[in-house]
Amino acid sequence: MSFKKNTLPQHIGIIMDGNGRWATRRGLQRLIGHKEGVEAIKRTINIAKEFDIKILTFFAFSTENWKRDKSEIDGIFQIIRDYTNQNVEDLCKEGVKIVSMGDLSKIPTDLNKKLQEIIKKTQKNNQIVVNLAVNYGARDELAFAFNNLAKQGKTEIKVEDITKNLYTKNLPDPDLIIRTGGEQRLSNFMLFQSAYAELYFTKVFWPSFDKKHFKKALKEYQKRDRRFGGNHKKTKV
Repeated sequence: MSFKKNTLPQHIGIIMDGNGRWATRRGLQRLIGHKEGVEAIKRTINIAKEFDIKILTFFAFSTENWKRDKSEIDGIFQIIRDYTNQNVEDLCKEGVKIVSMGDLSKIPTDLNKKLQEIIKKTQKNNQIVVNLAVNYGARDELAFAFNNLAKQGKTEIKVEDITKNLYTKNLPDPDLIIRTGGEQRLSNFMLFQSAYAELYFTKVFWPSFDKKHFKKALKEYQKRDRRFGGNHKKTKV
C-alpha cells in the first residue's frame, strides 16, 4: 500500500508503554528500558519526518507516574536531562521544534529550566513539532482549563473556550493515537483532544517500535472510515 500525503495523519500522539517490561524480559534494570525508549523517540522523529508528519506528541511522564518507586522517577528525570543536554544541537540542525504540555512546576527545578531552554532554542524550527507531555494528565489539564476560564470570569462555557485554554491550544487535535505495549486504553492521555482520533494498539514494547511498526500503524489509519459523527459525509483516508 502506498502512502499519499493527503491521506496521512498530521498529528500523532504516542503512549510509549512497555519500557520496563522490555528490560525485565531481558534481565535488565527497568531504567535501561527507559533509556532505550529515548532511542525509540529519536528514531520515530526521523521516521515521521520521512512521511512528512507535522506533529508528534509523546507521553513522557504522566501525573500517575509519581506513584512509581522514587529511584525510577529520579532515573527517568535524569534520562530526560541527558536527552536535552546531548541532543539540542542535533534537534536544531534537523529542524525539530520542541514544545511541552503538563504542569512543569512540579518537576525538579533544573529539569524545568532545561526544558524551557530547549523549547526556546528550537522555537523557530519548522520541520516537525515534537510535543513532550511531562507531568501530564488529561483530567488535570481540564481542571487547568476550567480554572483559567473561572479567572476570566466565564459563566457560560463553550467548547471553543475549553479548547483555547488547554495546554494544546496552539496545536491541532491528534488524528491518530498509537499505544505500544499491549494495553488498550488511553490512560488519561489527551482525552478531550482525541474525541475523533483513530486509535491504534500494538503489543510491541516501545523500545522495539521501529519503522516497520510505524508504517503498519499508518496503513491501518488509511483503512479507517472517518465519519466525525452526525450525518457528515464518510471520508475514506
